[in-house]
This record gives sequence, C-alpha cells and structure tokens, in this order.
Amino acid sequence: MTSSPITWNENTIIGNTVLYGATSGYLFAAGQAGERYAVRNSGAISVIEGCGTNGCEYMTGGQVVILGDVGSNFGAGMTGGMAFIYDENGVFPRNVNEESVVYQRLQSSYWEEELKALVDEHYTKTGSPMAEKLLAHWEMERGHFWQVCPKEMINKLAHPLSDEEALATA
Repeated sequence: MTSSPITWNENTIIGNTVLYGATSGYLFAAGQAGERYAVRNSGAISVIEGCGTNGCEYMTGGQVVILGDVGSNFGAGMTGGMAFIYDENGVFPRNVNEESVVYQRLQSSYWEEELKALVDEHYTKTGSPMAEKLLAHWEMERGHFWQVCPKEMINKLAHPLSDEEALATA
C-alpha cells in the first residue's frame, strides 16, 4: 500500500464549485474543497475538512459539516439547510456573512447528535484522522463547533437550535 506524505485535512482534494446545485446524495471527502463549495446545495449531505471562499452561498437545503477552516463570505444568501463548522482557532466569526444566517456554538442535544453521527459516518467512509480525533475527544472538541442556520428558517425548524428553546415550546 502506498502512503501519501500530505496531511489530509490541510490539502485541497476536490475543486471549486463541488456540490453546486446538488439536490440529494452524500459526499464525504477527507480533505479540503476549493471555493464556492455547496453553492445552491438544495439537498445533499456532506462532510469535508475545509473550504475556500463563498462556501454554502445561496444554499437552500441539505446539511454540510466542515471539519476545518472556511474562507470569507461563508453562508452568503443561505436560505435553507444547516451547516456545522469545526473552528479550533476561533476564526470562523470573521469569515461568516451575517446578513442571512445566524451562527452559534452547539446548544441542542438533537443537533449535536445529528452532527456527531455525520462525523462518525465520515470517519467510517474515509478513515479520516481528523474525524477519528474529534470522535475520540468529543466532549472536549464539541465546543469548537459552530452551527449555522439561515435566519428565515429559525421558526420553521422541526428541532429548535437550543435545548432551552425546545423546552419552552414543549
């Protein structure tokens, strides 16, 4: 078996505009995507390990998990779907476009389980060392995730963004 000297989550392995207009399916990539990742995604579910500028721009559905840094203008025009960003260095807030989305640290056990299941599936399908590390230290690493939701979807979600909000509406 041949081994690559590159660090998976530090290298772009899929190009620009991957998942552009995707309507369904799954994509698990143990590496970074280029620019305009998941633009106009309307239903695909994906886990990757970083992306360039304009990630999830005009996204209308699906779920995206990014286990690493994102470029500027993340979530611009996003009107549907959900994104989770692993941000170990606390730089995500300067790259998100706040006009159409809200973002917060994980506050819902439902959404945390959704996220963890996707990270686990990513590890199972790719063998990603990054996913393995996150799962092995979940209690510590979970605090590094941001949840990104379009403003116009907040009142339409089947599961609220926080456990506190879920209790208030029960």
